[in-house]
Amino acid sequence: MENLLKLFDAEYKFMSIVWAHEPVNSTELTRICEKELGWKKPTTYSMIKKLCERGIMKNEKATVTALIAQEAVQKYEANAFINKVFDGSIPSFVTAFLRDKTLSEEEARSIKLMIDEVTKK
Repeated sequence: MENLLKLFDAEYKFMSIVWAHEPVNSTELTRICEKELGWKKPTTYSMIKKLCERGIMKNEKATVTALIAQEAVQKYEANAFINKVFDGSIPSFVTAFLRDKTLSEEEARSIKLMIDEVTKK
């Protein structure tokens, strides 16, 4: 499963378009990718084929849909980043992220609620 969740930058940008528009006709997807990514039709079709072969998406009857959720990829990438850069320490990550930032009361309240939910488990 982990191999499915690891996407390179171009793959993630492409999948973000798929997630935002799915189910999407492959011809329409080529138009969107040309507009948003500057890709030509063969590049888009090549990416569709590659990601279908990896089991990340499917293309049935010219309709493209994702087989993995964007949230699953985001969770994988966030964990990989925290493990790589902060030795798996969420407090170190949060400290670095919030340094020189100011949170609104609403943002702080939202974060506190998230922490409360996780610590209740």
